[in-house]
Amino acid sequence: MFLDRIKPLDAILATAEKKSLHRSLGGFQLMLFGIGCIIGTGIFVLTAAGAQKAGPGLMLAFIIAGLVCIVAALCYAEVAAMIPVAGSAYTYSYASVGEFLAWTVGWALILEYAVAASAVSVGWSGYFSGTILNEFMGIELPAWLAAGPLALGGAPGGFINLPALLIAFLVTGLLIIGTSESAKVNAVLVAIKVTALTAFIALTLTSPAFDAERFNPFLPAGVFGGIGTGLGAVGAAATIFFAYVGFDAVSTAAEETKNPQKNVPFGLIGSLLFCTVFYILVAAGAIGTIGGQPIMGADGVPLAAGSAELARQCAMPEYAGALVCSDEALAHVLRQIGFGPIGNLLGIAAFLALPSVILVLMFAQTRIFFVMSRDGLLPERLSVVHPRWKTPHIVTAFTGLVVGVAAAFLPVGLLADYANAGTLYAFFMVAVTVMVLRRTDPDRPRPFRMAGVNIIAPLTMLGCLFLYINLPIEAILVLPLWGVLGIAIYFGYSRSRSHLGRGIVEVVDDIGGEEKMVPIHSPES
Repeated sequence: MFLDRIKPLDAILATAEKKSLHRSLGGFQLMLFGIGCIIGTGIFVLTAAGAQKAGPGLMLAFIIAGLVCIVAALCYAEVAAMIPVAGSAYTYSYASVGEFLAWTVGWALILEYAVAASAVSVGWSGYFSGTILNEFMGIELPAWLAAGPLALGGAPGGFINLPALLIAFLVTGLLIIGTSESAKVNAVLVAIKVTALTAFIALTLTSPAFDAERFNPFLPAGVFGGIGTGLGAVGAAATIFFAYVGFDAVSTAAEETKNPQKNVPFGLIGSLLFCTVFYILVAAGAIGTIGGQPIMGADGVPLAAGSAELARQCAMPEYAGALVCSDEALAHVLRQIGFGPIGNLLGIAAFLALPSVILVLMFAQTRIFFVMSRDGLLPERLSVVHPRWKTPHIVTAFTGLVVGVAAAFLPVGLLADYANAGTLYAFFMVAVTVMVLRRTDPDRPRPFRMAGVNIIAPLTMLGCLFLYINLPIEAILVLPLWGVLGIAIYFGYSRSRSHLGRGIVEVVDDIGGEEKMVPIHSPES
């Protein structure tokens, strides 16, 4: 049986038990931490793509995505508090449903983090080209250097997104030499993001340019655009789900939380509700001031976000100020309603904050690679640590190359959809893990024990599946295609080299961290 190998949970927890983290976070502190983790990339980068899919229904899309995140977050909180070690959903799956499914989760996480980093790189490029180069330096980057061939709203003739490629490579270099974010720098960047978005909401909702008529029709593509179309409010929800990614960091803080049974759900649900309201207000301000109706095709259906036809339409003079055509949507809105200097400041905020998001995503990607490599499922050469910089330099360089190339040639909306496909699968499997561990290990201490698991876990699975089938058909297909490649690698290489399959469990909580070798009975390979 290929589902026979389950890593002993006692071995996985051996390292975590050495950490003895102090429980110091209250519910309100956890909520603020969550807000800082969640708000950022998606709202800066995907507002235009979401509006092209749903029009003013983008506001409903944020509610739909937020509800799915809430139930997924509760599942994540229980298992993250129970198994507080590196590896995320990959490690959780290894301890519950076995090596094969854990491999598929790890493989999906590789897709999620790398492609998400590419999407943020493309988003950063828009603010760099529009605000820093154009507005401040008076330099207009040639179309062939400013966008990939199908970049959202890019002028025809785009060949390569050079700024996106360069920022991806720069962050890769920083990761290789061991430069990481400090807590103080991150706190400053969070404050910049929240302040900029608060100013955006205040200026747009009180602007004389605000007109409620711009919300009509509210759902130009309907609630359901159709399976595989990626259109309508649900299709937009599947895309802007990207704007909520980060709440899993809140879940992993559960073991440092006072009274986690009370404070974890407060922090998770509170931060997600706050961000949902915040996002709705940002969408309302943008649409109410300059409009957010999608550009329709000849068949009366919105053109696909990131398509060549949309790029051609956006290059026409009548759409020069359209929200759906902007590569830096929020700064663009403020410029359109007469707040150019403040719009430029918002562009600077995105320019400063987004590289830190790329760094975190690529860091997470390399650590998933690292843990899988140390388990023997990927070549152990990938987990080699540089003697001077103490970082996994080989896998970091490889990740940076993939991220940079994807950012250079693909549109931000499609990249976000690809990343969401991997994320939704990982969250689906976390819900499965919660239910399996409740049956196979019911007496294990759970710092946070989710109430109503038999309702919430299935709702999480259904919600993730619901959003997945409402992604564009390209994103729906990329996950199984990526999965087939991963399965071929697993049976052709990984299964025979697995440490667990050879009777050894090696637990590494982080690079340079504690390590425990546990011999076990070797199962049939």
